[in-house]
Amino acid sequence: MTQIPDRAWRAGRFWWDSSRPSEAGPQPLRAVIFDLDSLTDAECGGSRLAFNAAFAAHRLPVTWSAARYRKLLALRDERQRVAAELRARGICTECDVLLRVLVDQICATKSRMLDEVMLGADLDARSGLVELITDGFTAGVAVGVVSTGRRQWVEPLVRQLVGDGLVQTVVTADDLAPTAPLGAAFRMALAEMGAPAHDSLAFTGSTDGLRDAMSVGLAGVLVDPEVIGARADYVGLRIADCQRLHAESWARGNRSAAA
Repeated sequence: MTQIPDRAWRAGRFWWDSSRPSEAGPQPLRAVIFDLDSLTDAECGGSRLAFNAAFAAHRLPVTWSAARYRKLLALRDERQRVAAELRARGICTECDVLLRVLVDQICATKSRMLDEVMLGADLDARSGLVELITDGFTAGVAVGVVSTGRRQWVEPLVRQLVGDGLVQTVVTADDLAPTAPLGAAFRMALAEMGAPAHDSLAFTGSTDGLRDAMSVGLAGVLVDPEVIGARADYVGLRIADCQRLHAESWARGNRSAAA
């Protein structure tokens, strides 16, 4: 049972970089699961805009650019991101209690605004995504999408990005316990599709998402043009390639502690 070592994240080396021939026979690929961030840049194209609207609602002179927001994503918790920005700008820094209250208010406002912002967001699918999902559907490989967002906007966004009828399962925050991690969504999607984790492959749009996928026993592929060693998009990728990546990951023993 192995985990990806921290040094691999820093060096940008992942399991799909190796060209060593596989010594083990391939596992059957029965399902492919995408987290929402692997379909499109939902963070910068949606959540960032909701935060900017929340800052404006609280009359704060803060507008996050895409570049600034991507840097702040290194902080896993959104409250940490907001607090870091306010401290950097010298806003409400004279009292930690007042700062925490303001951060909580901003995040609550952002949460209330997120549904409307996401429903109106003009987001595009990552290049090659629709072709890959269509190929999977044609090959009889189940396709699922997971998100910690609300179904109210996740399902319309998935239809906007990939069309109707191609995705078998969409798991959202509405299906999970409050504050449940993305790993719980991956686990539920596997159950709904009737596919074991060891016969499935996950695509994630963040290193955190990749860890969540691996935590439930999934082999995973990171799709993020900002990360060295990750895939930038899906151009030229087909289900046969997914089968190869999946088989190679198991031949190399890249399984999570939950596998």
